Amino acid sequence: MAAKAADHVGSREELEVSVEAGNLADDDAARLDDDGRPRRTGTMWTASAHIITAVIGAGVLSLAWAMAQLGWAVGTAMMLLFAGISYYTSTLLAECYRCGAGDPESDAGTGKRNYTYTEAVHSILGGAKVRLCGVIQYANLVGIAIGYTIAASISMRAIKRADCFHVRGHRNPCRGSSNPYMILFGAVEVVFSQIPDFDQIWWLSIVAAAMSFTYATIGLALGIAQTVANGGFKGSLTGVGVGGGVTPMQKNTIKAPPPSEATVMKKATMVSVATTTVFYMLCGCMGYAAFGDAAPDNLLTGFGFYEPFWLLDIANVAIVVHLVGAYQVFCQPLFAFVEKWAAATWPDSAFITLELGAVGPFKLSVFRLTWRTAFVCLTTLIAMMLPFFGNVVGLLGAVSFWPLSVYFPVEMYIAQRGVRRWSTRWVCLQTLSAACLLVSVAGAVGSTAGVIDAVKLHRPFSGG
Repeated sequence: MAAKAADHVGSREELEVSVEAGNLADDDAARLDDDGRPRRTGTMWTASAHIITAVIGAGVLSLAWAMAQLGWAVGTAMMLLFAGISYYTSTLLAECYRCGAGDPESDAGTGKRNYTYTEAVHSILGGAKVRLCGVIQYANLVGIAIGYTIAASISMRAIKRADCFHVRGHRNPCRGSSNPYMILFGAVEVVFSQIPDFDQIWWLSIVAAAMSFTYATIGLALGIAQTVANGGFKGSLTGVGVGGGVTPMQKNTIKAPPPSEATVMKKATMVSVATTTVFYMLCGCMGYAAFGDAAPDNLLTGFGFYEPFWLLDIANVAIVVHLVGAYQVFCQPLFAFVEKWAAATWPDSAFITLELGAVGPFKLSVFRLTWRTAFVCLTTLIAMMLPFFGNVVGLLGAVSFWPLSVYFPVEMYIAQRGVRRWSTRWVCLQTLSAACLLVSVAGAVGSTAGVIDAVKLHRPFSGG
């Protein structure tokens, strides 16, 4: 009896241990997604914040200048047209988040996840297109990081200039170097770059999105106030005329702006594109209405407005805060790519794998600290060497628009959904792709002219 009792107690303890282990396993499983990674917690709203952070940049303040080149008729039509194209191609891209291991008939809602843009191209298209996509994408991200460094420094310098104009008058040149501000911006980015995972900086995107609304709203309000003060709308149907120092090439130059799950992303895309389109239309149209063909290339740093200087300061602070977050949003894919490649190439290297510890969202490792700091320092140095690099970023944007925003999403969708060649849908998709290619070529030609003009006036480390 005693032996049986002992066996019974032992069996009960083993059962309890087994049940507890099972519960722990269930808890662990509940915390994991279907791919074994930590369960994703992003929502339509956090996704929208990331998109808005990336899309509503300081470039929104240059739309009045863009409207001046095109005029009321074409400028308004082009903004609406490309908003529609961006939304449509983004929905095509959302369909490519999952794929069925090359089977176009498989359920895209339950297939293999593609964690990055390049991985989606690799899974669906493969071949040389993967390398082409990677080169274009990562070159564009590096260019954006440099452009954002310059844009942030311009806004920081504009704060000092606005205060100077207020005290000394509008005719005072109030000059100053942007180099110290680039260094300051770079130092801040070094710190934030030590947050290893994109999903951990959702709060930074929300703050940055709020800042983008802040400065865009201020620019809009000042444009409305100036329009009221003018007693009516300025501008014309056709925009700036060729002649009087304006060449056809200059008129066509694109100004550089200082980026199931599919269902959620489509909703997030709709919210973000609708939101950004409204702001783009309002800022561009009211800025053009206020200044007409004389619209500055940036409403807040080009000093179309001088007063109230404190409101300009608030707007430019908001631009800087937004760019801090946007820099990280754009650089995270590049950081992840390099770190994944390094881990796969040198899996046994202590330099690559050694973790130093964590403080809040910041997780330090020897490699991450070294490589990300080096990247930020390099982009800052290039920005200081090439103060006209915004023109180069404009060229990169023009070159990358068609392949990244149109060609690859269209081709992946066709392959993913098995769209028949020469069917009505196939012809429409290819026509859209061809038309956007022409736009990219035209933009690249115009931006090249801007780069050539800037090189003639180039002074390394001038900070001008």
